[in-house]
Amino acid sequence: MSGDFDVIRPETYLALYGILALLAGVFTIKDRATPILLWLTALVMALMAWWIGARSGTDVAFAGSFVDDGFSRFAKVLILGAAAVVLLLSQDYLTRQNTLRFEYPILITFCALGMMIMVSAGDLLTLYMGLELQALSAYVLTSIRRDSVRSTEAGLKFFVLGALSSGLLLYGASLTYGYAGSIDFAGILAATADGFSLGLLFGLVFVMSGIAFKISAAPFHMWTPDVYEGAPTPVTAFLATGSKVAAIGLLARVVHDAYGMVAGDWQQIVAFLSLVSMFLGSIAAIGQTNIKRLMAYSSISHMGFALMGLASADAFGVQAMLIYMAIYVAMNLGTFAFILSMERNGQPVTDIRMLNMYSRREPLRALALLVLMFSMAGVPPMIGFFAKFYVLRAAYEGGLTWLALAGMVASAISAFFYLRIVYFMYFGEEREVLDRRMTGVNWTVLMVSAAVMLLGVVNLFGIEPLAAAAAATLVN
Repeated sequence: MSGDFDVIRPETYLALYGILALLAGVFTIKDRATPILLWLTALVMALMAWWIGARSGTDVAFAGSFVDDGFSRFAKVLILGAAAVVLLLSQDYLTRQNTLRFEYPILITFCALGMMIMVSAGDLLTLYMGLELQALSAYVLTSIRRDSVRSTEAGLKFFVLGALSSGLLLYGASLTYGYAGSIDFAGILAATADGFSLGLLFGLVFVMSGIAFKISAAPFHMWTPDVYEGAPTPVTAFLATGSKVAAIGLLARVVHDAYGMVAGDWQQIVAFLSLVSMFLGSIAAIGQTNIKRLMAYSSISHMGFALMGLASADAFGVQAMLIYMAIYVAMNLGTFAFILSMERNGQPVTDIRMLNMYSRREPLRALALLVLMFSMAGVPPMIGFFAKFYVLRAAYEGGLTWLALAGMVASAISAFFYLRIVYFMYFGEEREVLDRRMTGVNWTVLMVSAAVMLLGVVNLFGIEPLAAAAAATLVN
């Protein structure tokens, strides 16, 4: 038993920190020292990411219910890193909106904890426990602005559709248990070694449908635009980064650890989700003028590209997916650092037309956002080009040439709405102007993210071998 707790020590410490912070907030500090708690939580997240990244080997706990391997650690570092940066970006915005409560960093902590459990799940019960811990925290975070109708509406939609997706997943889990006789991924894998029954196939479809809701992959994307628009922008940033890494990591864990013997069956489902997500996200974003809704459809499109890597059903595909997600997180954190600073007379604005001729007033910030938009569009030599190159190559080498060609077309379509933002900044008609105010944290994250998009072309900051090692621990 002590060995089991050694394996889950990072999750245990993070849970204890969240509980102690909650008790301290309720009985002592309440909202007075929330900025200190927020920075302390960000520091804990960063140190936890460093600690997890330094661990090695593959260990299992509680009879295989929890798996600590290179794949889960890679995903956890991304999740905790995104959480730490989002916490730092949150303080100024939430303070000005009078919504900085001591519960906010604690909810982020438990949400990140759920995500960590998701990517280390070794059976269907652990999978569901981690997913619901993440989801329940996310529902509250989305509706944390109780005086905002949009925030409340977003939280309600998120909750209702999230409950639907959880129901689908539970039904699929029950079917899988009924036909495989086990909830352990290893047991399910053994049950499929000699054949794949119709009941297990239906179980697989329902489980993947439930997880697809969390990824916001089309056609299970309907909650995403409204939730992204209505949630406080820092919460949107976390949903667009950490939760996407956790959900797609969970999907990769399920299909390879539990259904690895029947890759030909789930490969078709993942390829379909990839194709529909790429095109729906790219086309639907064209008509958006609200930058948060635009980023929602952008995330749907990007998840389609990440799923393209997973659809190849081999180790290189998982490596390509991990590289894509690492670059995706870096791009989005920088972009949301800019969105959080978009204000007019001290009030947040989200209309992209407010960026007209922004380059005249803030040339350096405009240049940084241009680099990020080019990277998201996959324009060389930005690092975003290499992210798409990896998943396209994985699809081609995996025998999905048609999906790779479709990805090229979808990438060309998506370039339109990214470049439209650049057009407004450099060639639009100057009308109302944004405030020039931007905090030092936001400016730093924006500039560092833009620099990563440019300098990462050298060797991808060493992500490639790390992703390869992580993928090798999952696909074996």
